[in-house]
Amino acid sequence: MLGKSLLILMVMLAVGCMGMGKRSADAKGEVPLMTKEELKADLGDPNVVILDVRTARDWKAGEGKIPGAIREDPELLDQWAAKYPKEKTLVLYCA
Repeated sequence: MLGKSLLILMVMLAVGCMGMGKRSADAKGEVPLMTKEELKADLGDPNVVILDVRTARDWKAGEGKIPGAIREDPELLDQWAAKYPKEKTLVLYCA
């Protein structure tokens, strides 16, 4: 179940992704937020990748996990970011 305090952060990969996907960073580089309702509507969409970027401690202690989400270590962004296709919409959450 999605928790009350779930913070949804929509981001596109930094390199070459401006303007791709349903939502993208604006000219200032700010990334739009997504509501729980918007995320629920996108669950199961093959063009949406949901990434759980909580710290390992928070992830293990957390009660709620979004089905289908992939856990990635937020401190290792440089190592995993390039493996996701640029044409996909990435949803990162950390709460």
